[in-house]
Amino acid sequence: MGLRTTLKGRFGQRGRRLRATAKHRFGWQRLRSGQQEAMEHLLGGRDVLLVMPTGGGKSAVYQVPAQLLDGPTIVVSPLIALQRDQVTGLLKADAGGAVAVNSTSSVAAGLEQVTAGEAEFVFLSPEQLAKPDVVEKLAQARPSLIAIDEAHCVSSWGHDFRPDYQRLGKVIKRLGHPPVVAMTATAAPNVREEIVRSLGLIDPVEIVRGFDRPNIALEVRRFVREEDKSQALIEDAATRDGLGLVYVATRKETEEYAAALAARGRRAEAYHAGLRNAERTRVQELFTAGDVDTVVATSAFGMGIDRPDVRYVLHAQPPESPDAYYQEIGRAGRDGAPATAVLFYRQEDLGLRRFFAGGRADGEALLRVATLVKEHAGTVPAGELAALLKVRPSHLTRLVNLLEQAGALTVTDTGDLRYTSRKLTPERAAARAVELDESRHRVDDSRIDMMRGYAETRGCRRRFLLEYFGEPYTGTCGSCDTCLDGGAPEPAPAPQEGPFAVQAKVTHKMWGQGTVMSREPDRITVVFDSVGYKTLSLGAVEDVLRPL
Repeated sequence: MGLRTTLKGRFGQRGRRLRATAKHRFGWQRLRSGQQEAMEHLLGGRDVLLVMPTGGGKSAVYQVPAQLLDGPTIVVSPLIALQRDQVTGLLKADAGGAVAVNSTSSVAAGLEQVTAGEAEFVFLSPEQLAKPDVVEKLAQARPSLIAIDEAHCVSSWGHDFRPDYQRLGKVIKRLGHPPVVAMTATAAPNVREEIVRSLGLIDPVEIVRGFDRPNIALEVRRFVREEDKSQALIEDAATRDGLGLVYVATRKETEEYAAALAARGRRAEAYHAGLRNAERTRVQELFTAGDVDTVVATSAFGMGIDRPDVRYVLHAQPPESPDAYYQEIGRAGRDGAPATAVLFYRQEDLGLRRFFAGGRADGEALLRVATLVKEHAGTVPAGELAALLKVRPSHLTRLVNLLEQAGALTVTDTGDLRYTSRKLTPERAAARAVELDESRHRVDDSRIDMMRGYAETRGCRRRFLLEYFGEPYTGTCGSCDTCLDGGAPEPAPAPQEGPFAVQAKVTHKMWGQGTVMSREPDRITVVFDSVGYKTLSLGAVEDVLRPL
């Protein structure tokens, strides 16, 4: 029997078992595109990077194989509310038991359920997995599968970056590296590369299902005066039918817009991270039940939204990147029915995003951390160092991450810090860490520039977004505002081959290696590892850019 026939038989057998389990345990009559493929690879012991649109059924990809593997499944989930919803759903399905290990309950009791074999699924935040004693307990249970939700948080290129996600690669190794599935709804190629690298995925299968959401109509409305923009947004939201979201930049604006909409007779609620837990829960429950017309929120409201019938998403300002924008508008129209995404845009609003993207690394703080760790014999407990420096653990984690990336120190399995470089002095280590941070900020600035490009393009907006994510899109969509106005020019066919074709690898004299993301007859957009996105004139790149 040939190898191809043998492999086909094995995958066929896995597929039948997976489909039967999905139907018997969860009541799913069929599996969606990409789901079964990912499940089969996990069942075969492979790591998987899964990029699937919001509402595409990513959770099923780990839930079904978990029923066929011996040992618990660890699910890294960033929000307690999301963990609670997922646990509730699994308990209803009688899928082997599920528990969330977080600050709202007894961590020890939750871990005991796992080690005793009473819970197939254990949900934890990356912050919980930063605790060595928690990881040690989980290792004793010999997990058979690890699922990492919102995996773009691993990448400093990705929106919603959380520094404790960067520790997960070591956690996976400490847990014996069972099959891992890293899941996200939006990840450009450079973000996908960093997810693989940071998590230490071994020869992963990348499954990317199209980013296109053709049922969402895209529109940008431009303004000069802030007052005109605000009034137009309120008028728009107050007259739309169905459930909707309005995203704003500041906590104050959530209250102001919600009050203005309430004055127009709408059931409007404000949501931001500064609200009390009880108030945030109340708004989430109203939204889930459909007992509100509009939620006005900062980006804090989003992950884990489980309403398929959101009819509109309005933005009062552009977010920090097309990544974040596409994630947020992707919460509309999950039922496949028509939905609308409108960006209310003033060019000046981009300055606010650049301000929020500030926060450069503190060179003096980096030097203090490097010096103290180097001068201490052996290892330094991170908790003691945070107390000595009088900084929050999350702030120390950011500093340590940078110094670790600079090659100066490492974090042990017990969470302690050790200075490992024989060549780097603390001064040089701090300087290199600052350089890494500056590089990240250059990338952030380039993504803000791409958000400007989306808002101001005269071409097809859908094509702009899809090509940003590395998905070629020929022609025009016919449903965004520029297409409907007749102003979007039909793009000339871009060459699929040659030195500067889409997805071609190139190198620049100053910026190093990059990937061509889109091409017009006279220009290309390249994403570089060192500086992010750059749009270059084809007539001016011959001396500085060459193919690899």
